Amino acid sequence: MVQKRRSTAIRKQQIIDAARKLIIKKGSEHLTVRAMAKEVQLTEAAIYRHFKSKREILSFLMNHIMDTMLHDLERTASENSPSLDTIDQALRHHLSEIEQRKGMSFQIIAEIISLGDKKLNKEVYEKLNAYIDRIKFMLSEGVRAGCVNEEIDLGASALMLFGMTQGLANIWALSGYSFDLAAKYEALWSIYRQVIQTQKAGGSS
Repeated sequence: MVQKRRSTAIRKQQIIDAARKLIIKKGSEHLTVRAMAKEVQLTEAAIYRHFKSKREILSFLMNHIMDTMLHDLERTASENSPSLDTIDQALRHHLSEIEQRKGMSFQIIAEIISLGDKKLNKEVYEKLNAYIDRIKFMLSEGVRAGCVNEEIDLGASALMLFGMTQGLANIWALSGYSFDLAAKYEALWSIYRQVIQTQKAGGSS
């Protein structure tokens, strides 16, 4: 029984890895059960034994990506003092991951939206809100540390930061990955930082 569970876990991981590879190479619109079966040299029926539908595969992928990103935010926050540099460090790491995956997370979101599955849409919405709430918490820690302006709207600032990175990743992907993602982020972050930091923090940077 243990061996069977292990084999099932390995097979599911192979299918998910194939899904990632297809999205990165060809785009989420080419993520089909037939294509995944061909990638891992299985029958379509074998794929369906592990995942009931494409929806379930997309859900699994999105949950994995978002849980990893949330964990990274929490780890970065716990290992560093509250500051704008800590938030910057976390976002740079996420953009690096996005660059390696060729913007896969946003392709998955676009594909999920196109499916029109209300339950799946809600699932992604809740995950994204959890991510934005974590950024909001890190900004609130920055207020307590005296580096973030206490008069700013923390919720709007967190959403703005998420929108900034998502929009940048989308433009980068649509351009055919034609520019330096980190360099563009640097310019945007500089403007964002000037808006939300305290005058004291601004004077010392």
